[in-house]
Amino acid sequence: MAIRFLAGKWFDFVAKGQPSVTTSVDSRVKEGSPAAHGAIWDGHGTNFTLFSAYATKVEVCLFDDRGETELERVALPEYTDQIWHGYIPDVHPGSVYGLRVHGPYAPAEGHRFNPNKLLLDPYARAHTGELKWAPECFGYTLGAKDADLSFDDRDSAPFMPKCVVVDPNFDWKGQPPGKRVPWDQTILYELHVKGFTKRHPGISERLRGTYAGLADQKIISYVKSLGVTSVELLPIHTFVNDSHLLEQGLTNYWGYNSIGFFAPDTRYASAPEQTLREFKEMVAAYHEAGLEVILDVVYNHTAEGNERGPTLSFRGIDNASYYRLMPDNKRFYINDTGTGNTVNLSHPNVIEMVTDSLRYWVNELHVDGFRFDLGTILAREPDGFDNQSGFLKVCHQDPVLRTIKLIAEPWDCGPGGYQVGAFPPGWAEWNDRYRDGVRDYWKGASTAGSLAQRLCASGDVFNRLGRRPWACVNFITAHDGFTLKDLVTYNDKHNEANGEGNRDGGNDNRSWNCGFEGPTDDPDINALRERQIRNMLATLLLSQGTPMILAGDEFGRTQGGNNNAYCQDNEISWLNWELADRGKHLIEFVQKLCALRNQYPVLRRNLFLTGHLDEELGIRDLTWMNASGAEMQDSDWQDPRMQCFGMLIDGRARPTGVRQRGAEAAVLLLLNAHHDLVNFTLPECLGGSGWRLALDTQSLDGKHDYRGEPKDVFGVTGRSLCLFIASEES
Repeated sequence: MAIRFLAGKWFDFVAKGQPSVTTSVDSRVKEGSPAAHGAIWDGHGTNFTLFSAYATKVEVCLFDDRGETELERVALPEYTDQIWHGYIPDVHPGSVYGLRVHGPYAPAEGHRFNPNKLLLDPYARAHTGELKWAPECFGYTLGAKDADLSFDDRDSAPFMPKCVVVDPNFDWKGQPPGKRVPWDQTILYELHVKGFTKRHPGISERLRGTYAGLADQKIISYVKSLGVTSVELLPIHTFVNDSHLLEQGLTNYWGYNSIGFFAPDTRYASAPEQTLREFKEMVAAYHEAGLEVILDVVYNHTAEGNERGPTLSFRGIDNASYYRLMPDNKRFYINDTGTGNTVNLSHPNVIEMVTDSLRYWVNELHVDGFRFDLGTILAREPDGFDNQSGFLKVCHQDPVLRTIKLIAEPWDCGPGGYQVGAFPPGWAEWNDRYRDGVRDYWKGASTAGSLAQRLCASGDVFNRLGRRPWACVNFITAHDGFTLKDLVTYNDKHNEANGEGNRDGGNDNRSWNCGFEGPTDDPDINALRERQIRNMLATLLLSQGTPMILAGDEFGRTQGGNNNAYCQDNEISWLNWELADRGKHLIEFVQKLCALRNQYPVLRRNLFLTGHLDEELGIRDLTWMNASGAEMQDSDWQDPRMQCFGMLIDGRARPTGVRQRGAEAAVLLLLNAHHDLVNFTLPECLGGSGWRLALDTQSLDGKHDYRGEPKDVFGVTGRSLCLFIASEES
């Protein structure tokens, strides 16, 4: 007999649904320690801990190796500072376990304890099995008159994945955590672990779509050859497939539905029982090649959804602490994420869990940084976004986290959620203003004035508090939205395969199909599309700030116009490595761009370009030019027809705060979004004797053999971009 609290009253109940497993009280169970969170093996046994401010009892449930039969329940004997803890001898790596947590079932008060539901340990380092959606997975009875106020007494263990105790030891072969790539040299490359190799003919069938496949030397050599420095992996934390997708024969492909923040998902392992080791081996292989590994992480919500969602972990452990609840009715969840719930990053123990997770991935798995999905959530306090929030303060002072790459997606769905440029120093941020500005300019929907600041790392947004240009992460495409090829092939989204009548996905794509919707055999349209792709790639990699390339854009990958392929774990999303000659030419073009960016530091300055005269040195770092070769005037900026302009960066400008001239070559970037050729008078060659054309997007590979003098007239092809480098002084 046990007691529960329901709808404002206490009731007795009998846990009818649980199997006849006795709770162990034998003397082998020791007090253990509350210090190390999760299930920590010490070579002889395992120390278990669990935070819960309101639980009345916590049981560790031990299972057979297959996770099918519950063998024993062990009540954790100690409760110290809201931490339940105990030490169980002979529980070793490979042991399978789950948790049952007792406490009040009072949804109106924010409490949803139900010991009939097997729960995942928030600190579990590994999992086995997968969630099998069933009514038993819910803490309430589906279809009951009282809905989520009802109480379900059936056991969920047969349908739940389980946790696994791990051996943390790994031979890194003397390899320390990866040598950090300086921010000003960083080029991000966003990819999906499965989708990147699933169709790769050079990878064995068994390894395609896995961590091991991504670690194959053919893959690493290819990534390295592009000139990128850092792979940014879509979520690999343990996540759940949404039931409504499975019912439609779809799946959660992207993985933004986390349920475990310490464990790499087993679905990407070639040998699931060796998932942790396989992930570490992948990281080691990338570090060996000098490449960084950055994880896209989802700490803003969990897979448990709103009050009608399942009870899988946090909800049954301490719902009132882990989630933000409506202050006037704690039955309901604040939904600033658009997913049903919001993780409560105002609670000290929740902040601790998230930062413990981050440090674990850095210290134990050697990752180099994180991109935070819906990052505004992490800085929310009860009154809204606060760039001095508890979480951000912890990151700022933490000796580990302050040394790695921290990248925010600076928006969420809640009030005041759009916070581009508002994160504190030390953070980089995705800049959607850059994405929109570049798309609009090249489709001819905006003019020079709207693009100028975006080429300069959006100094109007980020140049404050000593932040550097690298804080601005420039991107034109990402996993969410059109690929670059689709951006120039479709005016409208084509998401019919998602099963929502093409209603899902954004409509504000700022795309242009160049005159025909979808693929065509028209050679002129295809030539224009290819040049537009080169224009945008060149703009991205020649802009100040940190560029991010979407994997596959470098060879013209398409999703058939689907701009929301989150549920397409198939050939819509998987990269097609059967490359035509044009795709190979585009790869060479990207390689050339990355090489130019690396060769000329003036293209990735560590100080914002301002256009102000440095009176001490008599140098202006930036000058904007019109087609006559003269400096842009206010009338030029305000001219709605101004679609061709030049950006002249003086390599003699001081590269740091030290009062000393730079020694770099000047560069001249000419951009022409006009449909026709524009004759451009080359300006004075600062610090050089003439101009050398280093790149021209009118050619397939960007190559062009041209040298010019100041005041020479150069014809800039309609809808093209050119990069000139100052020649050495004679």
